[in-house]
Amino acid sequence: MQVTICQIDGVKFDIQTRTHHIACDQPADNGGADSGMTPPELLLASLGSCAAFYAAEYLRTRNLAKSGVEVTVTAEKLLKPARLGDFHVMVTSPVSLTAEQTESMMRCVHSCLVHNTLLSPPEIKIEIATAVSQ
Repeated sequence: MQVTICQIDGVKFDIQTRTHHIACDQPADNGGADSGMTPPELLLASLGSCAAFYAAEYLRTRNLAKSGVEVTVTAEKLLKPARLGDFHVMVTSPVSLTAEQTESMMRCVHSCLVHNTLLSPPEIKIEIATAVSQ
């Protein structure tokens, strides 16, 4: 799995993976043009879309619903060090569920790859390279 991020201008970036592109920018009050989500918003989007996938698959495989799952993710900005914390993921099912189905769907959503990554933080290695001018 790989994504490539290229600076377009100022604090606006193009993020590419396979044949897909998304914009990442900062709000105007932080020097951007607000033409895309901020990096922290992209993290919330990643967590939420992963949870939505698992919830939708749970409903689809049990013939309960084929569409309509909605997920909202919130987090607080914490300090020392600056980071996101206190994540809250709200999954809304488009259909009524029994207590047993709700518990089963909860287990399914907890299988989310992004959720499990955040629970067991990976080692992150950062390297700096210099572009070579010819």
